[in-house]
Amino acid sequence: MRRAHSMPFGAEIGPEGVRFALWAPTATKVALVLDGSEHPLPDSGEGWRHLTVPGVRAGARYGYRIDGDLVVPDPASRFQPEDVSGLSEVIDPAAFPWTDGAWKSRPFEETVIYEVHVGTATPEGTYAALADRLEALRDLGVTAIELLPLADFKGSRNWGYDGVLPYAPDSAYGTPDDLRRLVDRAHGLGLMVFLDVVYNHFGPAGNYLNAYAKTFFTERHQTPWGAGINFDGKTSGQVVRDYFVHNSLYWLEEFHVDGLRFDAVHAIQDDSEKHFLGELAERIRAAFPDRPIHLMLENEANQASWLERGAAGRPRFHSAQWADDTHHGWHILLTGEEAGYYESFSDKPAAHLARSLAEGFAYQGEPFKTLDDHPRGEPSGHLPPSAFVTFLQNHDQVGNRALGERLSHLAEPDRLALARAGLLLSPQIPMLWMGEEWSASTPFLFFVDFAPDEELNKAVRDGRRREFKSFAAFADEEKAKTIPDPTAEETFRRSTLDWAERDRSPHREVLADTTALLALRQREIVPLTKTAWQGGRYVLPRPDVVDVTWSYAGGDLRFVAAFGGEPFALPKPPGRVVWRSPGVTDGESGSLVLPAWSGVFVKEVR
Repeated sequence: MRRAHSMPFGAEIGPEGVRFALWAPTATKVALVLDGSEHPLPDSGEGWRHLTVPGVRAGARYGYRIDGDLVVPDPASRFQPEDVSGLSEVIDPAAFPWTDGAWKSRPFEETVIYEVHVGTATPEGTYAALADRLEALRDLGVTAIELLPLADFKGSRNWGYDGVLPYAPDSAYGTPDDLRRLVDRAHGLGLMVFLDVVYNHFGPAGNYLNAYAKTFFTERHQTPWGAGINFDGKTSGQVVRDYFVHNSLYWLEEFHVDGLRFDAVHAIQDDSEKHFLGELAERIRAAFPDRPIHLMLENEANQASWLERGAAGRPRFHSAQWADDTHHGWHILLTGEEAGYYESFSDKPAAHLARSLAEGFAYQGEPFKTLDDHPRGEPSGHLPPSAFVTFLQNHDQVGNRALGERLSHLAEPDRLALARAGLLLSPQIPMLWMGEEWSASTPFLFFVDFAPDEELNKAVRDGRRREFKSFAAFADEEKAKTIPDPTAEETFRRSTLDWAERDRSPHREVLADTTALLALRQREIVPLTKTAWQGGRYVLPRPDVVDVTWSYAGGDLRFVAAFGGEPFALPKPPGRVVWRSPGVTDGESGSLVLPAWSGVFVKEVR
């Protein structure tokens, strides 16, 4: 089994040699720099330049000299062995011998995601080392790993959201074939592989597009990172759109990943008649009509329209969205924190949690306090739970804290145990952040490596400290110095998982609980979610008690949880209790008594 994605960009090996293609609409003269020699790159019209060079083999190094001066890497480079400013390497993707030809992915309802940063998931920080951990994840009950972005970034360490070469998996983690081996191994173990991709901006170091393709960007749209990407330009918009569409197709075909997560799509500004997100999903689904492809969004706007279902309940556009509202409800209940975006959920966190569990979004067009009371969200109650990826923590919610604390550092273990069951037994698609399954002791901190650009490093350090200046804990200069330096290698090292602690108490007990819950999910919950969705509903018997029911053709699943106050007496529920907190006791006439921070899941089969 050999796989290669053909695209109009980059270096492509063919029968007559290697075809080099570059879109450089604002360059006057371009030359191909290839293994020490230079070749003029002819103008093919509409900003395109093409040249086929015979005799070139995989491993050759190349770049483009722009207007007789700057040498830049290929913006569609498949590999950058010497980082973002070095020459690109010609790659032969068809040379890799895949062994997963029989792999057909898995139904989305079976998905349990394990979000992972390759560089800190293991002490080695490589694709190969992560591949060695996949059996442990399978045995845990995970069915998919989701990799933080791999697009080549400046330096040796980064979360991945500063990528500047979207087609080049970063060399800090290994070679492209090492990544293929990781995917191949995962499929052999029955695990799906999802990849996080960033189409809303480029990182601050190593992006050379402005040197030869200024119209790739536009001042008409402004983003938190500067000028917007020109998805709707009259003369260049389709080329820009194709650049990112082919990037998705490339990962799905050439690396055989099972799905993609699109970062912060609310920051993709596009005034076209057909928004880029719609075209992206349509072209991906058209390219793989017989293959399940799972597409997930991060979208602060809570636009349910991108999650609509069509024939037989299949997604018309995107499969699911990260459900931040559910996270926020859980987080406030667990920690009592109310600053920042939590403020909009702090008035009635249990009610917000209940609505988001039952209907997807807590805000479905209501005024949102932290958006100056502008409406947020669209009606979502008609969507199935599988349209929402839920989590108690993720790379953002941990890493964007000043000290990178995990939820297990902030919440009481018994409260966290209830939330863990609420996450893993609810019918939405659950996601664990790496190490969460054993309440890892290591933090996950913000880290970058922009050396030798010390000016940029200083800007990142200063910006990080300014970001938290409004918090009392870091208000003065001395307190601000306790925030770890994001440019220091030690900050990166501190974020590396310690897998040995899985075997020690109290981590061993948390791991056992997570494993048992995921086994229960596959046995009791997943079969129900594979039947037709009929709707969700919720009530609050008391302000501190939630009662959520999800109805399917195969039956009902009900979650009742008490978060505080006096014990709550739940009248005898119809159906069978499939899980209860240790503190729940039997009452009179078949009732159940729920003390504070306890809950039950009840399943009624039709």
